[in-house]
Amino acid sequence: MTRRLALTIVGVVITTLLLAGAGTLGLAAVRARATTVNDLRDQATEIAANIDDILQVDTATTSVEATRQLRNRLKVLNTLRSLMPVDQITVLIAKPDGTLPSDELPSGLTVEQLQPERLAAGETIADNTGRLAYAAAPARGPSGRLFVVVVTRGIDAGLGPAFRLFLWSAVATILLGLAAAYLLGKRLTRPIREASLATRRIAAGELSTRLAEPAVHEHDELAELSRSINGMASSLERSRGLEQQFLLSVSHDLRTPLTSIQGYADAIDDGKVDPKRAAGIIRSESRRLERLVTDLLDLAKLQSRSFSLQLETLDLSAAVHTATDAAAASMPAIAFHPVTTGPLPVRADPDRIAQVLANLVENAARYARTSVLVSARSEAMWATVTVDDDGKGIAASDLPHVFERLYVAREQPERKESSSGLGLAIVRELVHAMGGEVEAGSAPNGGARLSFRLPAAP
Repeated sequence: MTRRLALTIVGVVITTLLLAGAGTLGLAAVRARATTVNDLRDQATEIAANIDDILQVDTATTSVEATRQLRNRLKVLNTLRSLMPVDQITVLIAKPDGTLPSDELPSGLTVEQLQPERLAAGETIADNTGRLAYAAAPARGPSGRLFVVVVTRGIDAGLGPAFRLFLWSAVATILLGLAAAYLLGKRLTRPIREASLATRRIAAGELSTRLAEPAVHEHDELAELSRSINGMASSLERSRGLEQQFLLSVSHDLRTPLTSIQGYADAIDDGKVDPKRAAGIIRSESRRLERLVTDLLDLAKLQSRSFSLQLETLDLSAAVHTATDAAAASMPAIAFHPVTTGPLPVRADPDRIAQVLANLVENAARYARTSVLVSARSEAMWATVTVDDDGKGIAASDLPHVFERLYVAREQPERKESSSGLGLAIVRELVHAMGGEVEAGSAPNGGARLSFRLPAAP
């Protein structure tokens, strides 16, 4: 990954440099061309404006002398060229018919490019051809003859030293890009390598493996990856602990009634016990086994979603009274107090609602000292049932996990589920399947409060 990252960064840097260099060279060339043409236009115009002074010849002299004077004047132009930023200054003298001599033109120019018609009309011509910029300005010399001052200069963008500097800068930038890519790649890939190693160790069964916890203010992708892996490891470690506890608990719950059944069967065979009494105990233990197996099957079906619900409109308040009456009959030592505010219609499965209420009420009675309060009320668009006991309550650290399958607190728990430990897990799955929610908290009297709510029927 480090190599791919380095190649990507260097590729981006080189592409950016090429685009920036090409753009810079293009803009510089365009600007140099326009600047050179404008400068030559000004210079040609200025020279043409002073052509009378430069080329003034005494008309009283002989033609030979006039020619000599004109040549001397033209030498002044050569001196002027050395003082001006031009390559060549040429003065063309129009022929009597107005045409310009083509043999005296600077190299690279033609008479057509100078546009004699426009020059004769007094216009100044400035343009470029290839890398040569030129300007031609008309003027009237001695005796009213047409003179054309032509100045030329090669177009130079002036990028010689700048281009070399650009090349050095480009090389330095690429080297810095390589260094940054290497360091960044090492920094980015190290957490990924650590995460990969951690996941392999977790897959091998080392569920206590953890990555270094990111700082609280870090919320980038790598930090979230580390948190996710740590959360996954914690969940797997916890699930394995719950699974082991589940197997131990179920084994114990199976062994206890089986041992009792086997013992009373042997006692009947030996004639050491009243058969009628032994049959009652065996029947009771068999029902205990049946309930455990039923709970296991129910939870398996609920978690695999391989069950169906027969939804219909029912009165949740009436279901609460039915559940408390049944619990009072089987557990006379506990006082059950149903509190309702009137009919609460909900769309639910009657049998599953009865199972949910029975599990919650029996769970509360198991930990209550003297009483259990079951209330049903309407809250906005929900019908809510709360079950309060007057026991020791639930530790705050255990509240988020009460409805997990056979939950046992990581530290010393203040309460634990007995029997199969599946009742509250079944409650959660059933309520969620019917579109509701479950919650665990503390009752006003200090005990535990378990509640659920379902959408109210229209």
